[in-house]
Amino acid sequence: MLALAACAPGSLAPAPSPTRAARPSASASASATPEPSADPAPDRPVLFASLAASDGLAIVDPDRPEPLLDVVEVGRAPWGVAAHEGTAYVATADGLAIVDLAARERTALVPYLHQPAPQAGAEGFGEYRDGGLGIAVSPDGEQVAVAVHRWPDPAWLEVYDVDEGAFTGSADVGIRPFDVLADPEGDWFATVDHDSYSVSVVGRATLAVERHEIAPFGDLGFAGWEKPHYGAVTADGRIALPFQGLVTVLLDPATGATDRVEMTANSHSHGVAAAPDGTLVTAGTGAFGTARGMPNASFLDPASGDERVVPLEHPHETVAIWQPEPDVPWTAVLGGGFTRDGWWDGLTLVDPATGAVREVPLAGRPQHVIAAVLPAE
Repeated sequence: MLALAACAPGSLAPAPSPTRAARPSASASASATPEPSADPAPDRPVLFASLAASDGLAIVDPDRPEPLLDVVEVGRAPWGVAAHEGTAYVATADGLAIVDLAARERTALVPYLHQPAPQAGAEGFGEYRDGGLGIAVSPDGEQVAVAVHRWPDPAWLEVYDVDEGAFTGSADVGIRPFDVLADPEGDWFATVDHDSYSVSVVGRATLAVERHEIAPFGDLGFAGWEKPHYGAVTADGRIALPFQGLVTVLLDPATGATDRVEMTANSHSHGVAAAPDGTLVTAGTGAFGTARGMPNASFLDPASGDERVVPLEHPHETVAIWQPEPDVPWTAVLGGGFTRDGWWDGLTLVDPATGAVREVPLAGRPQHVIAAVLPAE
C-alpha cells in the first residue's frame, strides 16, 4: 500500500497538536481568544473560520475591539466552510454541519454517503484525518458539494440537496481534495486534488468528471512538495492554482487549456483568493521543496504579472477577502491554521496598498476563512 504524504514526504500521520481547543471563557488568559463581543450591525459582513483543532466555527468581526462574536459547535475537526443566505455549511470529520446563522446554532449533522469509520485521539484531527475537506455551495444555493476523503479508498465529491436535506449523489475525484470550487455560472463543481496533482471538474447535471493534471514541476508522487492545494475562480472563469510561489497556473475548466503566470514570492503556496479587482492573493508558507523563501503573502495581477510580496511572521493556510463596505478598500485575511508545524492561533490581515500587517488572535487553529453576511437574530 502506498504511504500517503501531504505537503511533507513521509508516512500517514496526524498533523501536530491536533487536540480539542477549549471554548473561550472568563478565565481565559490574555493570549487566548477574547470573549464573544456585541453583535455587529445587521447585514454587515463578518468572517467565518473553521477551528480545525476543535469542534467550532468562529464568527469574527476583525474591525471590532473584541473581534470574536461567537463560536458555534459544528463537529469534530472542521475543514472547509461555505455560506449562502443565512446558512453556513461546514465539512467536518463526521459529517456535513448545517448552521442557522441567525440562531447561531447547528441544526443538522448529515452523514456522508461514504462515511468514514470513527477516528479517536490524534488521528481524528489534522490534514490526514478522514472525512470532509473542501466544500462549496452552488450560486443558486440549491446544492452543496463536499469533498470526502477516506484513505486508502478514492475520494469523492458528494452533492447535498438543500431542499431534500440529504446527499443525493457522488463522483470519484482525485486524492485528498483540499478545496472545492463552484462555477459562478452554476454548471460545475471542481475539486483541487492535492496528492494526485489534478483538478477534477464535475458537471452539476450529470456528475460526469473531467480530470486535468496540473503539475508544472512534474508529478513527483506522494513524496513531492510541488502539489496543488487550493484554487480560486478568476473573473474570466478560469481556476487559478499557485505552486511554490514560483508560478500560478490558470486552468480553463471547459477545455483543460492552461496558461502560466510567473511568480516571485518563492514560498510554498497554500490558500489563494481572488480580490474584487482581480488580484490573486496567495498564502506562502515558507521554504518547502523548490520554494526557498520565508512565509509571505503574494498579491499578483494575473493579467500583467505584476506582484507585490509582503513578508509575514507565520505560515498560513487559507485566504479570504475582507471588504465590510462596498466603497472601502479590500484587505486580505489569512488563516493561521497551517496544516503543518508553524501554525498559529490567529488571523492575519494584510493591506495590499501599504503592506501593513495586523494580527487577530483566535484560538483553535483557524484554517478555512470566508467572508459572509451574518443575519440579525
